[in-house]
Amino acid sequence: MLKKILLGGLVAVVGLGALAYVKRVDIVLALAAAQKRTDIPENKPIAWMQGPAAAEALAGDRPPNIIFILADDLGYNDISTFGGGLGNGKIKTPNIDALASSGVAFRQAYSGTASCAPSRAMIMTGRYPTRTGFEFTPTPDGMGRVVKMVADSMRGQSGMPPAIYHADRVAEMPKFEKQGLPGSEVTIAEVLKTRGYHTVHIGKWHTGLGPEFGANAQGFDESLLMASGLHLPEDDPGVVNAKLDFDPIDKFLWARMEYAASYNDGEWFKPRGYLADYWTDETIEVIKANKNRPFFINLSHWTVHTPLQAKKADYDAVGPMGSERERVYAAMIVALDRSVGRIVATLKEQGMAENTLIVFSSDNGGPGYIGLPEINKPFRGWKLSLFEGGIRVPMFMSWPGKIPSGSEVQAPVAHIDLMPTLAAAAGAALPKGVAIDGVNILPNAQGKGGNTRPHETIFWQSDGYRVVRHLDWKLQVIEKPNAVYLYDLATDPTEKTNLAAARPEMVAKLRKLLEDHKASGRKPLYPAILEGPIAIDRALGTKATKEDTIAYWPN
Repeated sequence: MLKKILLGGLVAVVGLGALAYVKRVDIVLALAAAQKRTDIPENKPIAWMQGPAAAEALAGDRPPNIIFILADDLGYNDISTFGGGLGNGKIKTPNIDALASSGVAFRQAYSGTASCAPSRAMIMTGRYPTRTGFEFTPTPDGMGRVVKMVADSMRGQSGMPPAIYHADRVAEMPKFEKQGLPGSEVTIAEVLKTRGYHTVHIGKWHTGLGPEFGANAQGFDESLLMASGLHLPEDDPGVVNAKLDFDPIDKFLWARMEYAASYNDGEWFKPRGYLADYWTDETIEVIKANKNRPFFINLSHWTVHTPLQAKKADYDAVGPMGSERERVYAAMIVALDRSVGRIVATLKEQGMAENTLIVFSSDNGGPGYIGLPEINKPFRGWKLSLFEGGIRVPMFMSWPGKIPSGSEVQAPVAHIDLMPTLAAAAGAALPKGVAIDGVNILPNAQGKGGNTRPHETIFWQSDGYRVVRHLDWKLQVIEKPNAVYLYDLATDPTEKTNLAAARPEMVAKLRKLLEDHKASGRKPLYPAILEGPIAIDRALGTKATKEDTIAYWPN
C-alpha cells in the first residue's frame, strides 16, 4: 500500500549530498510531489460478489457473521466510553459507546505493538513477530534516508535529538513489495474460509503487496484497498486540512500522498467522497450482498491517521476547539463514529444484528506527532513507544444473545487473542502444527471466564526496544538510550514511579522472561533501517526540556 505513496523518486535523494542542507530538504519534498499521478481515473462502482439468493444450508448452526472494525492511531482518550473525549469531553462517540455497552468493553486491551503493520500482522495470525519475523513496518526504498534528512533539518524547531539511519543495513533490505507477512502464515481469513465464510478486506492493509503478501493472497476473497493516503483531495471544496508544520513526516506525506483506491489489486481509481464514508458505503454493500451466507469483513479505517483532513460538514458541526488541528481531528473522530453507527443500523435493517459479532479496536495508541497532548490520557507515551499510551487501546465486542450487554473485562488481553477468538466464535479449528500465541477470550467476554487472566505474560519487541508484562509487573528495556523501567501496574497504571533500582530481583526475573522469549524466536525478516526519537511525556510541537524522557523507536 505504501509503495505508491512513497517509493517513486526517493532513490534520487542519495545524490544530493553536496547541496545546502535546507535546499536538500526542499528538493526532496519537490521530488516527492513530482511523483504524484495526474491520471487516476474517476470512481467506478465495485461489482461485489453476490451471495446466494436464499440462505445456504450448512452443517450444524450457521456461524455468525463477523465484522472487525479497526481504527488507525486512535487515542485511548478519544473514546467517551472511557470517560474521555476531545475538548474536555465535548466530543462524544455515541455509536462506538453504544457498541461497547451492547457487549463487552475490555479495560486492559493491548495492541500487538506500537506501530501499525506488525500490530496488524499479529491480529491476522495470533502470533508474535518472534514467530513470524514480521517485526517492522514495511519501508519504501530510500524512505529512511529521507525521513532522517527532513527530521534533522527541523531539530531546532522540534528540540529532538537526531534520528539514526542505518545506511549499512540497506543491502539487507528486500524490495518494498517483498517486505510482507509471509504467505506461509495462516491468517484468520484463511481459517474462516474453512467454515464457509466469504471474506472481504476494505481499507488499509499494510502487511505486504502482490501475489504472496497482499490481502487476496492472504485469504480474502475480495479486497478494496487504500492505494495512497489522502482522505479527500487537498483542494476539494468539501475538505478542511490541518497541516503540522512541526512534524517532518507530515510535510513529506502532504507532498507525496494521493487520493486513490484499488479493487482486488487492480488499477487505481478515485474513491467516492470522504474516505471513511466511502469505506463504510462499500462495507454496507458487502453486507447486503452476503446476507444469505456467513461473511467476514475486515474494515480497516485510515482514520484518524495523518494527514489530518475532515469533511467540512463535520468540521462545522464540531465547532471551535482549542486549535485548528484539534478541531479537524475531532471531526475525523465524528466520521469514524458515524461509520460504526451506520454499520450497526444496516445490520438491524437487514435482520442480521442477532447473528453478527462486531469487534472494534485501534492498531496502536495515539501519536504524539500530531501535537495533541491528551489523546492517550491518563497514560504516558505515544504510538512508537511501549509505554501504556502507545499500546493500550480500546477494544469492544458485541454479539447479541452471546455476549451480555454492559459487560466489562478487567483482565489484560491483547490483539494476538483476536485470531483464536474469532475462530472459536465461528466454530473453526485453528491450523494444525502452528503455534498460536493468543488465546480464545470469548469465555471472558461472555462472563464465563470472569476476569481470570487469559495470559500471565505478554511480550512486545521491536529490535532493541523490548517489553514484558508479567501479571501486573511491566519491564521496559530500551537500548537507545540505554534505560530500564519497571512498573507495578496494579498500583501505578500510568507508569509514574520507576521501581527498577528498588526491585533488582524483579528486574532480573522479567529480564529472563524477555531473553527466553527472544531466544525462542526467529530473526526479523529484514532489519530496522531507522531509529527515531520519541518524547514520552510531551507532544511534538510543544516546548522541549532537558528533563524529557526519550526513547528511540526502531523501524
